[in-house]
Amino acid sequence: MGIKKHIPNTITCMNLISGSVACVLALNHQYFYASLAIYAASVFDFFDGMAARLLHVSSSIGKELDSLADDISFGLAPGMILYSWMSQVTGAGIGDPLPYLCFILSAFAALRLAKFNLDERQTSSFIGLPTPPVSMLTASLIALFDEKMAGTYDVEWLRDIASNPYVLLAYVAVFSYLMICELPMFSLKFKHLHWKGNEPKYILLGTSVVLLAVLQLAAIPAIILLFIIMSVILYFMGRKEDVK
Repeated sequence: MGIKKHIPNTITCMNLISGSVACVLALNHQYFYASLAIYAASVFDFFDGMAARLLHVSSSIGKELDSLADDISFGLAPGMILYSWMSQVTGAGIGDPLPYLCFILSAFAALRLAKFNLDERQTSSFIGLPTPPVSMLTASLIALFDEKMAGTYDVEWLRDIASNPYVLLAYVAVFSYLMICELPMFSLKFKHLHWKGNEPKYILLGTSVVLLAVLQLAAIPAIILLFIIMSVILYFMGRKEDVK
């Protein structure tokens, strides 16, 4: 098997390293670059499993390593971004307890990952919101307020909202719950390429392309929120086959 068996785990480690870099950048208020590091982690997270399947080298170690890497990139990193942002906008010192509550999101991400590893229902879909979208949503929202993005978007109204520590804590509470709730959410895995049966997936992908072309970085939070809203609508419409 030689080097081949180490390729997926190497990609997974790149995920972990990217998440670690995002944490350091967040602490230095480099939110734009922190978001790029999390996007990179998401790419590595996508390709490590694909590489393992293509190379036929899946292993239990790889599965455990993947969860550990995800806990850094999609658990600790978004918590660190929120902690850093709240500390910055409120002027909180290291002894102020309020910003530390942002790490509740990190704790629930770890719980979500542990549940996912044991839940045999989530082979082709999700029960609860996966951790990568939460991390990307958090990173992309805060990145809009970075100095690198000054003048790119008119987001002063959003910045005012996101500077309220209680709004941020409400965000933490909502997305912590979404990660561990029993709400089915559709995935982008295709069993076939026909329109029928894949309508939500094609609608999300088509809308995402348009949003990315028009909004660029600002499209990422819009796409993730659209995914959540579509999943909720499909579930309450009774179309549970679309979220399975």
